[in-house]
Amino acid sequence: MSQPRQDEFKPPPECPVFEPSLEEFGDPFAFINKIRPIAEKTGICKVRPPPGWQPPFACDVDRLHFVPRIQRLNELEAQTRVKLNFLDQIAKFWDLQGCALKIPHVERKILDLYKLNKLVADEGGFDIVCRDRRWTKIALQMGFAPGKAVGSHLRAHYEKILYPYNLFQSGANLLCVQKPQPGDDVDSREYKPHDLAQRQFVLPSELCPNARRAKRMKSEVGNLQQRNPAVLTSIPIPVKHEPVETKEPVIEVDKSKSRYKKNILPVDLVVCLVCGSGADEDRLLLCDGCDDSYHTFCLIPPLHDVPKGDWRCPKCLAQECSKPQEAFGFEQAYRDYSLRAFGQMADAFKSDYFNMPVHMVPTELVEKEFWRLVGAIEEDVTVEYGADIASKEFGSGFPIRNGKFKVSAADEKYLTCGWNLNNMAMMDPSVLTHVTADICGMTLPWLYVGMCFSSFCWHIEDHWSYSINYLHWGEPKTWYGAPGFAAEQLEEVMKKLAPELFESQPDLLHQLVTIMNPNTLMAYGVPIYRTNQCAGEFVVTFPRAYHSGFNQGFNFAEAVNFCTVDWMPLGRQCVDHYRLLHRYNVFSHDEMVCNMASKAKTLDVVLASAVHKDIAIMIREEQEHREKVKQMVRWSPSKYDHLQDDERQCAKCRTTCYLSAVTCPCSPGILVCLHHVTDLCSCPVSNYTLNYRFTLDALFPMLEAVKQRAELYDEWASRVTETLEAKLEKKKGLAVFRSLLAESDSRMFPDNDLLRRLRLVTQDAEKCSAVAQQLLNGKRQTRYRCGGGKSQSQLTVEELSSFVRQLYNLPCSLSQAPLLKELLNRIEDFQQHSQKVLADEVPGVAEIQSLLDVSFDFDVELPELPRLRVRLEQARWLEGMQQASAQPATLTLETMRRLIDQGVGLAPHPSVEKAMARLQELLTVSEHWEDKASSLLKARPPHSIETLSAAAEKVSGIPAYLPNCLLLKDTIRKAREWLQEAEDLQAGGHTPVVDNLSDMVLRGQAIQVYLEPLERLESLVGEVQEWKESAATTFLLKNSPFTLLEVLCPRCEVGNLGSPKRKPKKVKESPQSNKKKIARLNTLTDVEKALSETKDSTSAMATLEELRVREMEALSILRAANESKLLPTADCMDLKVCICQKAPMGAMLQCELCRDAFHSVCVRDPTDTCASQPWLCPQCRRSEKPPLNKARSLLASLQRIRVRLPEGDALQYMVERTVNWQHRAQQISHTFNLPELEERPGTPPTLTRWASVFVAAHLENWNRTSHAQTVFYTEQRCIPLQGLSRELEELMVEGLLLQVSLPETQSLYHALLNRVTTHHTNGCMSPSQDNSTDCDKYMQYNSQGKIMNGSEKKAKRHLEREGLAAEHRGKDKKHYHKRQKMNKEKNLDRRSASTSSSPRCECPFMGCVDWVQCDGSCNQWFHQVCVGVTAELAEKEDYICVSCTINDGHMRK
Repeated sequence: MSQPRQDEFKPPPECPVFEPSLEEFGDPFAFINKIRPIAEKTGICKVRPPPGWQPPFACDVDRLHFVPRIQRLNELEAQTRVKLNFLDQIAKFWDLQGCALKIPHVERKILDLYKLNKLVADEGGFDIVCRDRRWTKIALQMGFAPGKAVGSHLRAHYEKILYPYNLFQSGANLLCVQKPQPGDDVDSREYKPHDLAQRQFVLPSELCPNARRAKRMKSEVGNLQQRNPAVLTSIPIPVKHEPVETKEPVIEVDKSKSRYKKNILPVDLVVCLVCGSGADEDRLLLCDGCDDSYHTFCLIPPLHDVPKGDWRCPKCLAQECSKPQEAFGFEQAYRDYSLRAFGQMADAFKSDYFNMPVHMVPTELVEKEFWRLVGAIEEDVTVEYGADIASKEFGSGFPIRNGKFKVSAADEKYLTCGWNLNNMAMMDPSVLTHVTADICGMTLPWLYVGMCFSSFCWHIEDHWSYSINYLHWGEPKTWYGAPGFAAEQLEEVMKKLAPELFESQPDLLHQLVTIMNPNTLMAYGVPIYRTNQCAGEFVVTFPRAYHSGFNQGFNFAEAVNFCTVDWMPLGRQCVDHYRLLHRYNVFSHDEMVCNMASKAKTLDVVLASAVHKDIAIMIREEQEHREKVKQMVRWSPSKYDHLQDDERQCAKCRTTCYLSAVTCPCSPGILVCLHHVTDLCSCPVSNYTLNYRFTLDALFPMLEAVKQRAELYDEWASRVTETLEAKLEKKKGLAVFRSLLAESDSRMFPDNDLLRRLRLVTQDAEKCSAVAQQLLNGKRQTRYRCGGGKSQSQLTVEELSSFVRQLYNLPCSLSQAPLLKELLNRIEDFQQHSQKVLADEVPGVAEIQSLLDVSFDFDVELPELPRLRVRLEQARWLEGMQQASAQPATLTLETMRRLIDQGVGLAPHPSVEKAMARLQELLTVSEHWEDKASSLLKARPPHSIETLSAAAEKVSGIPAYLPNCLLLKDTIRKAREWLQEAEDLQAGGHTPVVDNLSDMVLRGQAIQVYLEPLERLESLVGEVQEWKESAATTFLLKNSPFTLLEVLCPRCEVGNLGSPKRKPKKVKESPQSNKKKIARLNTLTDVEKALSETKDSTSAMATLEELRVREMEALSILRAANESKLLPTADCMDLKVCICQKAPMGAMLQCELCRDAFHSVCVRDPTDTCASQPWLCPQCRRSEKPPLNKARSLLASLQRIRVRLPEGDALQYMVERTVNWQHRAQQISHTFNLPELEERPGTPPTLTRWASVFVAAHLENWNRTSHAQTVFYTEQRCIPLQGLSRELEELMVEGLLLQVSLPETQSLYHALLNRVTTHHTNGCMSPSQDNSTDCDKYMQYNSQGKIMNGSEKKAKRHLEREGLAAEHRGKDKKHYHKRQKMNKEKNLDRRSASTSSSPRCECPFMGCVDWVQCDGSCNQWFHQVCVGVTAELAEKEDYICVSCTINDGHMRK
């Protein structure tokens, strides 16, 4: 697409186009008032009637004849006409010098002499430009390209053509006239003067038909014929188009006149007026104007050649050039056209010009070509325009009543239609109905017949009235308009750009002969609008709106003026404006107002209000002026309304007088208005006469009548106007507007412009209020939080801002406006903050989220929201990336992959792309080292620690969580720790514990690193395991339930006898005892743990020694308990023995170690035939008891391995214990003569002793017992305990506990078994009460300290047993227990009794000292450990001592 030229016409914006409905179209004035607030902003508007509105064309085409105006297009434009006038003056100047003006070409363009002359003048003149060498600057200002030496050419042309003219104009030297050299410039074009003044048809302004469009009831044509008969008799000439000449031939004058002296004159009379000499007659020039003579060499500068053609002397030249120019006007054509003939000519012209059918020429092309031709000096295009044709003579284009055009019944509606221009001007709403005269073109329509390029120049309507133009048919008419408020601005621009035209014609714009390019006006800030009026469309112009235009082709239009009520103030303002311009009035404004005031009772209230305001101004001005001349002149009544308008014009300002005028007898027929009394004549003012139409007293009743009619409405209108025009804080609320509307409805004020404006403003305010409230309340809430979307009624921020401005621009004050303004400010702050956040490289998530949270309160379309949401996702991703990077321990490969997947879906951003690149690089490196670390760890055989450490060092710089790499580092750490531990183990000097060694081996095997010491440690552990297996083979019985450690260690479970419900009483330790408490070794696991935790063998031996002591104590208690259990009772069947826990019967075996009884059939091993060895029960026989030398051999082999293990410590202790026992046994053998050992008194009878005595004494009675009693006997003899010393018993017990076989054990067993006792019978009898032990000394007391007898004690024990559970829960009531109470009493009297009544007291002194009282007849106290009673048994059952059992015959229950 080609670019438009710089000087190509650019169409202005379009004016409003209205398409009323059929109902709106019914009242033209109501519709025009309705659209006026919009249309008056553009000055013009277009109205398209409803489709069905098509009035018939009623003009008599055959009778219509007219003489058009001739229009040369480049003479219409103001700036072009200035240039043409200048060129005409230059051409005339040189023509009077006998030379033709030839316009030169520079750079293939015609030189603009006007612009060159103006630029040189602006620079200070020819001399200054030459002196300062400014010709290059002049060339650049004229648009020539630099660097082509154009300045020198311009100087030469200026010096030859313009400099002599300017020298002549300045009057510096009338005789210094230098003629140009016509032949010097071949590339020039002879200029043809336009002769504007000579060829234009110009009438004096007072006779010009355009000047007076209102002649009362007279024919316009008659006036023209009367004033200028040559108009109709002129010779018609065809319209022609003069093309641009491409060549500039030198045109010489045909006739050559001699410039020498005329022979008819005497020689002595022909002398040079400069030198006064008549010599050199051949050089004398004779002026063709005044016949004066001049020597060619006397002229300044002298002439070298004789001029060709007529020559004027300097005096004649000055006189000719100083003649004033005639006012410019259109020339009338010489031909009278019919409508058909004009149409043929117009179509032929357009078709020939554009070389295409007329209907195919685009309007845009015609428009651009028109404005190009208007501004072209070198192209002369002439057209004709049939303008201002009176419709009264030839008939209007609209049908009228009683006209010659017969209207069909269907078209009769157009006769009375308001849009019929014959009716419109004189309808009731039009003020012009009160003008008594018929004004052709104003109240009577004028017709216009146009052709292509025919134009109507810039003008405003007479009296600044409205105008309406209807195009009946034909091609479009292009309009340009400026609003009324820009009228003065347009006038100033035209005066500024063409001051020469306004100097000669101050009222040039009222002559309708000047046009100016709209682009030029728009460049100076004048608002211009355009439209194309097509056939069947109206164009309405508003008061004081300048408008112009041209026709696209042959067409027929009709126009008329009208005035509405709103025009009234402008009408009076226009009259004052005309007075300043000395322009005539078309009608008398004062006369029209007085006519309306005389009909005050019938006036519309709105019109009455306007008339009241206007007439008040009129009376005030009239009163002021009459007061000035009241004492100076005579008064005389005069009815000026009976005179023609031109007979009562002010001689000074040409205003039509009506109320008053001043005359003088010296000047009959001449009058002046009261504004120009001093301009009437030179006579004294006392000779003047004031002629008046009304006295002031007659005017005031007219004012009062109108006032009464309009007062009610005026008061309402005043309040409405004040309300509508209130500013800022003075604006009223919406309720005031509603009340004014309600008042207009109740009082039935007319539906005029003010009311419509009030209603429109109120409606707008209500709509704005509703929308504002919706915006304030309409928060987006969950709709937007759930994914949202734009609401259908959602505004943009620009729309909201415009809406807020609209609220403040409303005449009404809305309460929502400040709130909405605050909302807008918050939104703008939000936008600014958003832009700042979006500009940040890495914005914070919280900041973006806070902005989004704030945006939920705005029911406005915010363009930043999508970007903020995108940035929020990016910021969250970046924050997640930063958090993950800040915590490498949690940055896994999966996390990196997830972040990359999330980042791929984000919108592109530099920060995201950089982070993505870093993350991708980190992932690649991490995956590489993960795979490598995995392969290093899985390598077989494992790599050395040096190889793995080198890889780990490289991995340490990767900021990510790499499980394999971390495993690699952890493996290296474990390997180093293991190696250090192995090194410490070798260099420490301590024998390692097998558990630690095994743990090290297991840990070393789990480490995926080559560890050099591991093989040696594995072999060591293997040797230990082999030793344990060998030891187990040596010691353990077949299918033994015991472990090797359990067999080799002293027994720990023996000490756990007793009731778990009873906590043994702790005895205070002796102050002299400084022994550390050893952890309780209750289970084999505790023993094994204790042995493993010992640092050396010495500590292990101490632990095992403690365990041995506990073993011996526990076994002693067990033996006593089992011995007591086997004493005779009332019912032997209640006794539970053996592993089967049944009553004793048949052959029985008694364990030599635990002294419990067992059924032979339950425990007897058929393969066991050795009766010489002590019999041990399955619980007591724990091993094979190998010889001591085998144990020592095992111990030696373990010491060679140099590894400590619990079994080894136990074996070592057992060997040492065995050796110690052997030594003790030898000592005791020498100390005691075993056959001579005596029984210890007070020892309870054993089962063996009791059985022998009892069998001997009571055999018969035993066999005679009932069937419920069973007689049992032992198959194997047991060591009798009666009379056996404690030391020998302990020695035998410990010998049996040893897990090795010793000959000393056998010898001791047989010695004790075969010893003879002679006092069995005496010893088995119970001691009498007289022989009681110190326990008898203990008295029994109750809680009150009283002595209790046997029955009280029984009852108390029974009550204690019943309340045992409750008393056990209450710790504060434990004193009710007999045992605990007696313990307290016993502790108080400890000094009197320290042993029990048991015949074989163990004298316990260790941790527990528990007592039991006999429930028999003796009431004596016994140590529980001495009589073999457990704590549970003592609490639950009655205890009867041995003495009471034998003496009293009681059986233990």
